[in-house]
Amino acid sequence: MPFSVAALAAAHGATNATVAASLPLTFTPSTTAVAGNVYLSALVGASPLIAFFALLGGFKVKTHRCALLALALAAVLAMTVFKMPVSMTLLSASQGLAFAVMPMIFIVVGAVWLYNLTEFSNRSQDLRAVFSTIGKSDIRIQALIVAYAFCNLLEGLAGFGAPVAITCAMLATLGLPKIKAVLLCLLGNLVYLAYGAMATPVLTAGRMGGVDPAHISLLMGRLIAPLALVVPFLLLLMLDGRRGVRQLWPLALVTGLTTAVGHLFMPLLSFELTGVATALFTLAATYIFLLFWTPTTPSEQRSKASVEGLSASRVILALTPYLLVVTLIATTKLWKWGVDLDALLKSTDINIPWPGLYGHLHSADGSVNTAAIYQLPLLSNPGTPIIFTAIVVTGLYAWYGRKTRFALPILRSLVALWHTISGLRYTLLTIAAVMALAYVMNFSGQTTAIGAALASTGHAFTLFAPILGWLGTAVGGSTTSSGALFGSMEASAAHAVGTDTATLLASNTVAGGIGKLVSPQNLAVAATAVEEPGIEAVVLRKIAPYSLLMLLAVCLYTFAACSGWLDFYLPHF
Repeated sequence: MPFSVAALAAAHGATNATVAASLPLTFTPSTTAVAGNVYLSALVGASPLIAFFALLGGFKVKTHRCALLALALAAVLAMTVFKMPVSMTLLSASQGLAFAVMPMIFIVVGAVWLYNLTEFSNRSQDLRAVFSTIGKSDIRIQALIVAYAFCNLLEGLAGFGAPVAITCAMLATLGLPKIKAVLLCLLGNLVYLAYGAMATPVLTAGRMGGVDPAHISLLMGRLIAPLALVVPFLLLLMLDGRRGVRQLWPLALVTGLTTAVGHLFMPLLSFELTGVATALFTLAATYIFLLFWTPTTPSEQRSKASVEGLSASRVILALTPYLLVVTLIATTKLWKWGVDLDALLKSTDINIPWPGLYGHLHSADGSVNTAAIYQLPLLSNPGTPIIFTAIVVTGLYAWYGRKTRFALPILRSLVALWHTISGLRYTLLTIAAVMALAYVMNFSGQTTAIGAALASTGHAFTLFAPILGWLGTAVGGSTTSSGALFGSMEASAAHAVGTDTATLLASNTVAGGIGKLVSPQNLAVAATAVEEPGIEAVVLRKIAPYSLLMLLAVCLYTFAACSGWLDFYLPHF
């Protein structure tokens, strides 16, 4: 057989190519992917997010198109600059899409359908009358109660967008302009977002940073308390300007003080119940205070809802959707007698190692990235009790509304569901695209590069540290995810610069809650809840200054705390 060096070389090359092709793809994100420079990498990594907000806020491009364009940009950068394999880039987007569908879209559809049932049954008028009675016929008081106390009760119980979806719809029902309803809900939700559902973000921060969550919670209370005092006054300013503050400041002071006290002292008893217990405390204090105090109410701020003919049964049926959903969520989270119901429901969750990602996607230290395991929440999903409530309400309204002006046959309830889904189509596309964007940015190293650039600034990092939490939630829409992404980085940076790890983790978590105000998927959920898709750009321009000012306050506070200037105020362990 004739010998050919060229043929042998070709055969050897083909063999190597075959072996290489047969090896599984692996990818480890780099924080210095651009010219070996962390700062250039951070700038390039941030460009999809910058593009999204620029298109939305500056050029008024429709939200779903902004999300799709930002996703496309992030994917191109992931593949060409951060060197993520094409298949893994697409798979990262697909895992984000799966998370968008379950639990986020499931929650949004359920919450808006629940609201639409009250509209289709004409019981929303009775709901307005009930809140008018509680709020002394003052729309501003009603809005303050719903946006601040009730919304945050839901936040402490459910999280994952359910509080915004439900309370935005309720505020619109009270007769507020839809944009104002969204702004009030987003700002009112700010204080409790750091605790999320049953303090899950705190637990995550503690686990990732190697610090006792109870210690983090105590430090968070010191930081949240001043914000809790300020937010009710900001809500009144947003509602009715200086006149609103002048006429209703006693109520704002009561709600702010009770919330601040709850966050300061409840972590000493149970940090897991801080959000729920504080919201209930605030609701009770507000109700008792209004029994003894009556404000001056201008005619244009007086509720037009009529209480004529409002029987006890009509009151109960009007409140049933919201009372039942709170009861169900509270029961599933807090029931411990005989059986831990929350743990039982979570046992039905299905962990799915995402094909093509899990085992192939590595963290910077070379370990397998467990974020590539998708958790499919079945019964533990906050959307499950919402959907169940909607089904029960469908039956109740069909039975008790027959042959009255409140008639709502079951078929019409299904029409309401179809109306909900069809009306949400662009918003659901936005949520899906934004979650895909978040996963591509996180898995490819774009988000991590931003964090690494900030963490390289030495002691000045204590000033910039909260930005990581803010950014993580702004991109991913979840304070919990933000803690999971940056918690270990905060801890490492704290050790490197010689400052307190718990302080940085606390500020990272609080700032994460503030970042949710400008999170694209949160804006989409809120716009959907009031059935006004397309208002996200307007809302972003109006709410962003509040988010940035609060972030600045948290940054300054963190720098002062880490510099020893607030030792008199902080707890000592």
